[in-house]
Amino acid sequence: QVHLVESGGGLVQAGASLRLSCAVSGHSVVVYAIAWFRQAPGKERDFVAAVSASGPIQYPEWVKGRFIISRDDAKDIFYLQMNSVEPEDTAMYYCAARPVTIETSDSEYDYWGQGTQVIVSS
Repeated sequence: QVHLVESGGGLVQAGASLRLSCAVSGHSVVVYAIAWFRQAPGKERDFVAAVSASGPIQYPEWVKGRFIISRDDAKDIFYLQMNSVEPEDTAMYYCAARPVTIETSDSEYDYWGQGTQVIVSS
């Protein structure tokens, strides 16, 4: 079983930078892809970024270079670096895991963290 815990959210001003963290444990049997999703109140969960078990990275078009996913293999921590944040980025941010390969639908992911809240003020 895989456990994920997000941290690093908070209240920030538009234009600021923020780094979210996802600590992963309990995943020694198989190799996983890790993804970030976000969800605003009343909205669907949207794909933000992902890295596969073999290394390839994927973002949706709307990210436009503002967000970067990375990992610290020694600590089993995955990061989402958020730059030039906008009020529209306000949401709960979740990390999720599935076997090996990237998918962009939240229904394809088996394990989820509890989320970390990001609020961007104007």
